[in-house]
Parts: sequence; C-alpha cells; structure tokens
Amino acid sequence: MLLSAPSLEIPLFQPYHILLHPHPLLPTKRTASCSASQRSSRHSLPPKSLCLLTEIPSFAADVEPIPDSFSSAARDPDDRSRAAAAVRRFDHGTLSSLLLSCSNLKAVKCLHAAAVRSSDASVTFVVNNLISAYVRFRELVAARKLFDGMPKRNVVSWTAMISGCLKMGLDDEVLRLFEALIESHVKANSLTYVCLLKSCGNLLDFELGRQIHSCVVKGNWSNKIVDSALVYFYAECGDLLGSSTVFARMSSKDVVTWTTMITARVQRGHGYEALSMFQEMQDLGFSPNEFTVCSILKACGELKELRFGKQLHGAIVKKKFKEDVYVGSSLVNMYARCAEVLDARTVFDTMPKRNTITWTSLISGYSSCGLGEEAILLFRRMKRRRVFANNLTIVSILSACGSIGSLCVGKEVHAQIIKNSGIGNIHIGSTLIWFYCKCGNYAYAARVLEAMPAKDVISWTAIISGLTSLGHGSEALEFLNDMLSEGVEPNPFTYSSALKACSKLEAISSGKWLHARVSKTSTLSNVFVGSALIDMYMRCGCTSDALRVFDTMQERNLVSWKMMVIGYAKNGLCQEALKFMYRMQEEGLYIDDYVLATVFGACGDVEWQLKSPPTSCVLSS
Repeated sequence: MLLSAPSLEIPLFQPYHILLHPHPLLPTKRTASCSASQRSSRHSLPPKSLCLLTEIPSFAADVEPIPDSFSSAARDPDDRSRAAAAVRRFDHGTLSSLLLSCSNLKAVKCLHAAAVRSSDASVTFVVNNLISAYVRFRELVAARKLFDGMPKRNVVSWTAMISGCLKMGLDDEVLRLFEALIESHVKANSLTYVCLLKSCGNLLDFELGRQIHSCVVKGNWSNKIVDSALVYFYAECGDLLGSSTVFARMSSKDVVTWTTMITARVQRGHGYEALSMFQEMQDLGFSPNEFTVCSILKACGELKELRFGKQLHGAIVKKKFKEDVYVGSSLVNMYARCAEVLDARTVFDTMPKRNTITWTSLISGYSSCGLGEEAILLFRRMKRRRVFANNLTIVSILSACGSIGSLCVGKEVHAQIIKNSGIGNIHIGSTLIWFYCKCGNYAYAARVLEAMPAKDVISWTAIISGLTSLGHGSEALEFLNDMLSEGVEPNPFTYSSALKACSKLEAISSGKWLHARVSKTSTLSNVFVGSALIDMYMRCGCTSDALRVFDTMQERNLVSWKMMVIGYAKNGLCQEALKFMYRMQEEGLYIDDYVLATVFGACGDVEWQLKSPPTSCVLSS
C-alpha cells in the first residue's frame, strides 16, 4: 500500500475562542464519563475545517492600529526594549493578534520576551496564545515549559497543549494530558474532544473513543467538526458500520468527511463501495479533492478497474481535479497494478516532480510484471538522483532481483541494508530470505533468518518454502520444528510448504503428524493445504487416505482434481484415474495435455472418449 488515507486536518488551537460550556469528566484511567446534567443550549460552531476557528470578541475591533515600530521589533529579536514599550500600549488582544501574525520562531520569542518585560507573561490568556504560537512552529519543549509553569490553567491551556502533542504525533502524551485534565477537574470543550478522537483513531483505542463518543452525544456537542472526527475515529479503527452510522446522521457534510468514508472503504478492501460513494459524492454536488482522487485510484489498482482509472486520468488531464505529485504517484501505481507498465512509465516520465512513492510504484510494477532488468535500471537511476529509498523500495528491488536471479545486485542491496540500519525490518528480512532461496543460495538465507532480531510467520514460511523448492526437504522440516519451538503458529502457506517437503521425501510419518496437527485448526479447510495433503499421500502410496482427504474438502480447485488423477495413475490405479477424469468433465473442468500425457504414460494405451461413461474405458493388454 503506497498511499495512506488523507489525514484529518486539525489546525493548531487558536486564541479568541468563544468557548462552549465544557462537560465534566470523572478522573479514570483512559476512560471518560459524562455528567447527567445537561445544559439547555449549546453554541453551534461554524468553522470549515476540523479546528474550532476563532471569533473575535467585540473589544478587538477597538484596538488601535499596530505601529510599524512594533512590527520591526517583532522581526528583530535584538530590539526588545522597543517591543516591550509597544506591548505596554496595547491590550492582551493585540498581543495575541501579533502572535498569530508571526511568520517565524524568532518573532514569537521576541514577543515572548516583550511580554515577560511587561509583566503580561503570567496572564493565562497571554500564555495560552504563546503556547499556541510555539506549537505552530513545532517548539513543543518551549510550549510545555510555559504550560508546566502556569499557576492556573483553563480548558484553553489544556486543549492548546493537547493539540500540540497531536500535531507532533505524540498520541500517548495526548491521552496522558487528558487524564491529567480530568484529575484537575477542568471541563473539556468540543475541540478537546476532536483532538482526543483523532488520537484514539491513531492509537486504535476503540474503547476510549467510544466513551468519548458517549460524552459527545450526552453533552450535545455534535456539530460538523466533531462528527467528522467521529467518522475518522471509527474508520481508522475499522468499524465501517460505526462510521457509516455517524456519517448518515450528519446534517451537513463536506469533502473531508466524504473522503474519510471513501478512504476507509478502500483500506478495508471494499473498493466497489468506495467507487459507488465517489459517484454519489459528485452527484450531490461535492467536488473531490486530491486526497479523494488518490484513494479512488488506489481502489482502481486493487480491483484492476483499468477503464475507471483511465476515465479518472482523463478528468485529471482536463484539470477537473487538482494534480500534484501524490495524484501522479497514484496514477503510476494504478497503471502498474493493472500491469499497464507502459502507461505507468508515460505518466512517470511526464511528471515534473517525483517522490519516493513515484519511483517505488514503477519499480514495483516492473518487478510484478517480470521485468526485473527494467526495475534494476530504474533503481540505479533513482540512486544516482539521490532519491531516498524506503522499505517498500528495498522489498520491490529485491523481488525484481529474485525474479531474474540477479544475485550480484541483490547482494549490493543487502550490503546497503546492513550499512544503513541492519535487518531490523521483518518485511525486508523475509524478502531477503526469499531472494537468496530464489537464487539457490540457501546458506545465506539461513544466515539472514538467524540474524533477524524478530521473526514472524512470514519469515519462517519464506525459509521453509525456499528450502522445499530447492529440494532440501529435511532442512525445511527442521526449520518447521524450530518455528514451533519458538511458539510461532504456522499459516496455511507454511503447512502446504512443509507437506510438499514431506511429499518429496516420501516421509509418510512426518506427513501424518502434520495432518493430525492441521486437523486441530481451521487450516484444514484451506484448499491449498488440502491439495498438498492429497499430493503427499499419493506420493507415499496411501491412495485411500488421499481419497478421504478429497471427499472431506469443503472446497476443491483444479489442482485438487489433477492431484487425484495423476496420483491414481502413478500408483497404477488406472481405472480410478479414468473415473476421476470423467468426473472432472462432468464438473466442467478442463483436462490439460499434462494430465492426459501422465495417464497415458502410466496406464499405456487407453480408449479415451469425451463425454463417455466410465465403463467405456478399455485398457489395452
């Protein structure tokens, strides 16, 4: 997945809020409870974004114009005396306006120094605006120092600090501040709830988010901003029903809310629902933004909806939607996933600006289409231009090297991985194991697995599958034992690979032990595991066991049928093989030349008539 869902924009807390009556929350650990008392009236918030935007109180209109001397002082941090004199002539509202107009951190520090000299630095209103100004320039340490030094904090102080931590990605700190807010008996406002819902969505803290939702409902805090945050929270936690319920009840929706819903469906694999919502959104008069377009292009790539993707591309060319590097990267990814690498390369070459995702999308597209050489050439060009390669880039280029057996280039990439950070990423480590096995160098693959600080089922399956394909079945089964001893539960691909190893070794005892283990899990219903069991039993001469597995399979595919036919033929049971061939015909399955050649080669000359009953098969003497 190259593109993530568009983040919910929550601009920094701004001064001059008309604060809603806050709602009491009891001090509990990561929980929120609502007061039973309800206020008869609530202010409705009109802002267009997810921040509670400001409404200037009446006194702000009476503030005298800001003299040029103060503006120059704000730009020059050395002229603090003039700034302090200017501050003395203005009220706190003017100082807050100046903090809002600061275009750099030096100006904020200058105003801070001037406020200290004029004894305004202890006023809660002024400190709140200073905290917001510092957070706007990502100076969280300075903001926290001011916050911790406040003799008295109000809901604005707490929310400004919470909003700052949220912007910096410190979601755990957001929740710790919320707990402290509750313990301080400060009543939260709607912006506090918006920040908390965003943080709960980021942390996937579903339980706390639901309690916050309860507070919103009981406190009658619902408005477009809060409801949009609720939609985002439920979507991030994977609760599409919850997000749809909130979305349906919203009296007023905007493009951000629609995009959140569409992106959630794409991420959860409901691509066709996302395409339907995209059409509905436009029918209702909402114009999609670049984030919406990126999500829809991602859905087109996953669903192989090339026609829809091309229509969207045409609309982008006609300037119906904003085009930027993210939209261009999404187009490259869509064409690459639809195996249209020429179109992907055309879009790539015409992009005025590219990022890591753009390069990685095309490299991945070349790799998945078997064009390993082109992928390697593009990767070398990417490195010459000093474009940063992320983990997905490394995985894609290793896949390309493995697909064409380019051991030399793969080793160069491996050396670069070790030089940069080592094999700390599980996906990169697993891909390296697959790459070395694909190139026939299983000793290096085993060494990579041993060096990995953390291993998951994919890592173990990569080495087991790789060794099996190289004919090292005994070593593959030894790694399976190591995997089980470390407490890692195999998945269906692990079991099917291990059963293939038993099949090649004709190790019936190990195969039966695996069958018994698989029977205790839901993995037995997997069609690939069932086919592997049939193949193992047939190769070991246990045809009755193979038939028993076949009869109990909930789902069968062409491979399952072919295993039965070929297995019977190789075990000399030609009559049974022919009966299964006729059964395949009745099921509408195609009998290819390989099956026919195997049966004829094992059973000699037979009279094979299409659409004939099994009794018409005659074996030659």
